Amino acid sequence: MGTGKSALGRRVAERTNRSFLDMDAELERRAGKPIPAIFAEDGEAAFRDMETALAVEWGRQTGAVISCGGGVVLREENLQALSANGILVCLTARPEVILQRTSREKNRPLLAGENPEEKIRALLSARAPHYAKIPIQLDTSDASLDDLTERLTKIWTSA
Repeated sequence: MGTGKSALGRRVAERTNRSFLDMDAELERRAGKPIPAIFAEDGEAAFRDMETALAVEWGRQTGAVISCGGGVVLREENLQALSANGILVCLTARPEVILQRTSREKNRPLLAGENPEEKIRALLSARAPHYAKIPIQLDTSDASLDDLTERLTKIWTSA
């Protein structure tokens, strides 16, 4: 979260004439409610099940740029499905950058409550082994959106 997946994904899709698919937006559309409501009413496990079903469905496609939520890595089957017909890129950022980027957003259920920076650090630490499985890593902390678009487009077109 807060690494630029949606903004960067849209730009790369546009630059490469591909469709852009946003998992979080689609999950909200299918559930008929925002992600915080899914977490609150149905629980994180239900959300993760929906996420896996969508990863399997969209993983069958070719030629699309897919923005996934940060927790998609928690299930190995998601990574397998999404890499079946494409390449995976893990966007990263330092915790303080993520905090700055997400501080005004209210739709982050995993950051709700006290001390969101501590929660970000805990999430990143817990997910680090999962993120490490993705061979292409791109730190978005200090680069401009234009530079990141250029770098990711080169990765995309050389794959």
